[in-house]
Amino acid sequence: MRAPASATSTAAGAPYGDICRTADLSFSSSGGMAEGEVLINLKNTGSSSCSMHGFPGLDLESEQGTVSAGRSSGRTIPTVALAPGESTNFSLHFPPDTGGGSGVTFTSAMVTPPDETHAHRVPLAVGIPADTGSGSRITVDPVGSGK
Repeated sequence: MRAPASATSTAAGAPYGDICRTADLSFSSSGGMAEGEVLINLKNTGSSSCSMHGFPGLDLESEQGTVSAGRSSGRTIPTVALAPGESTNFSLHFPPDTGGGSGVTFTSAMVTPPDETHAHRVPLAVGIPADTGSGSRITVDPVGSGK
């Protein structure tokens, strides 16, 4: 997997081809740099270059229901250009369930790329504590700012 192909802080939109569409992306997840972090990887499987700018939508799903991730603050929002076969990612942050008590285990995430309306389900195992307010601490970084 490659790091972000080209990241620049140019204006929003698609200066490097069309906006990346869900149908032309493959999705996967991998471990993040820290506990309570998962990388969501997006690969351009289309036949032409595309670009993304902004925050993805992400809903974590469990047997108990769905929680929508908020947007992290204080992050630079790059425009990411992807040639066919190139990849980028973003980070999902959550409070890890380290107490050994009851918690909520999410088994998948519905990911919607920026400026897109179609989501894709990604298998994922994320456990958060059951305490009040944990859901509000689930956030995503902009596409292209993952580590």
